Amino acid sequence: MQSDGGALRSIRRKGYRYLADMPNSEHPAETSTPPTIHGTVAPGFEAVRDAFAGNFATQGDVGASVAITIGGDLVVDLWGGTATFDGPDDDEAGVPGVAGDWQEDTIINVWSTTKTMAALCCLMLADRGELDLYEPIATYWPEFAANGKETVATRHVLSHTAGLSGWDEPLTRFDLLDHDKLVTLHAAQAPWWEPGTKSGYHAISQGYLLGEIVKRVDGRSLGTFFAEEVAGPLGADFHIGTPASCDSRVARVIPPAGPLGEEGVSHDSIAYRTLANPALAADFSWRRDWRRAEIPAAGGHGNARSVALCHTPTACGGTARGVTLLSEEGVARIFDQQIEGPDLILPLELNMGMGFGLPGPTLPAPNPRTCFWGGWGGSLAIIDVDAQLSFSYVMNRMGEGTTGDLRGAGLLLAAYGAMMA
Repeated sequence: MQSDGGALRSIRRKGYRYLADMPNSEHPAETSTPPTIHGTVAPGFEAVRDAFAGNFATQGDVGASVAITIGGDLVVDLWGGTATFDGPDDDEAGVPGVAGDWQEDTIINVWSTTKTMAALCCLMLADRGELDLYEPIATYWPEFAANGKETVATRHVLSHTAGLSGWDEPLTRFDLLDHDKLVTLHAAQAPWWEPGTKSGYHAISQGYLLGEIVKRVDGRSLGTFFAEEVAGPLGADFHIGTPASCDSRVARVIPPAGPLGEEGVSHDSIAYRTLANPALAADFSWRRDWRRAEIPAAGGHGNARSVALCHTPTACGGTARGVTLLSEEGVARIFDQQIEGPDLILPLELNMGMGFGLPGPTLPAPNPRTCFWGGWGGSLAIIDVDAQLSFSYVMNRMGEGTTGDLRGAGLLLAAYGAMMA
């Protein structure tokens, strides 16, 4: 196991600015009666339990889970707090709901942490020689070549540089449930900037594009491919297209103050066109039709354990827990840098590989072969191949950030501290 103490000190000093791009001040800083923390930690990782309890005591967590695997072994598996679930008489929108404890098998919408699963599916197809990430998408999806997209490749979609971060046609939230409509619109649309030259966070659109590419290459939907090739073999309780059989244990997110990222953004900007069409309110994820839909950029449901398990083989060089998802070369493909610089949508500088963020000024890391992504409100997935670590934090109370926040970062720092002790 490798780790760089200087880099870890740098992480502490810089405070994970990427994960804290928005404050958590909308929520109370303290709670008088912290909940019981359930689960297990391996000897030496007690500091992670303490940090997890601290999130409830001082960071306003309501219900959450954290999990870590190292070398394929589950060394941290914790959960606690409360959540709201569907009631027996709830309608399609899932209202009004009933309160309960966050259980071992509670799952929840993890927003953009789902993108890591969609990327994994594409990386697996590339590793098998079925998908060339540098080949024009039109090779697999001929209609996509329209309007100047003849050379746009899957790598551009994975790195948010395709110029298709949103749609020209006005959309409603319910259009997000219609995969075929959205990919048809994108196939006909011109890019908003020259592909490959800049990143512009494809907050929702990335998933539909990758989903259609997987479908054209493999014949299965991305959600089905993921269930059969990743979640099933690993026994991971993560779903892209969540079945009705899971409804009773799906917790609802606690929304932040407003819709996704619109405030203070010029209406003429690419950022506004991306985030406001449609404006996505977090409580839309309470709907059962949202759960059923395959929304590979934002609609995955799981918990920290299932997220960590899904990425454990990658963390271990491609194989772990008796399952091979990628070759060593396939894992290395993640770190093929595609773009580095200011993003057109997020107020950040991104260093993007194939489907994952890479270490850089906004996210220093103890080890060079580290990759990550997080979800709106705070969920987080980290893969450190050098340390064979897979980390995840998942919660219901959403902060204001679009791709993670300091609650998950504090847990990660505790984990690295334990590894270096």
